[in-house]
Amino acid sequence: MNIGDTRTLSALGEPNRMAIVELLREGELTVGEIAGRLKIRQPQASKHLKVLSDNGILEMKAEANRRIYKLRAEPFQSLETWVKSFEKIMGERYDKLDDYLQEIQKNRKRNLKKLKINKKKERNNAKSKYDFKNRK
Repeated sequence: MNIGDTRTLSALGEPNRMAIVELLREGELTVGEIAGRLKIRQPQASKHLKVLSDNGILEMKAEANRRIYKLRAEPFQSLETWVKSFEKIMGERYDKLDDYLQEIQKNRKRNLKKLKINKKKERNNAKSKYDFKNRK
């Protein structure tokens, strides 16, 4: 994980900023539209948008007196690469877990088979003892 990824994760850790990112997934929005949809005051929205912009998550374009924000793809692509780096590790762990579970199942079947054999021997021994007592 590089410094940009940690900055991105840190910026996304605040619920209002994450909500802003979710809103912007649908497309560009102005500060006023974001504030309205999140039911927060415009200065609050601007503060969060600044943090997201400073961390490279958003880009802003000015049109007359409006500021329009949209998501940048790069930080999310970087996070995706980082998350995917765990796929091999997790795949290996799942394979080991699968092997372990299969071994447990084999041992269980083997133990059940031994138990059945032992019970059958016990019944036969009990029957033999009964037959021997009855012969006398």
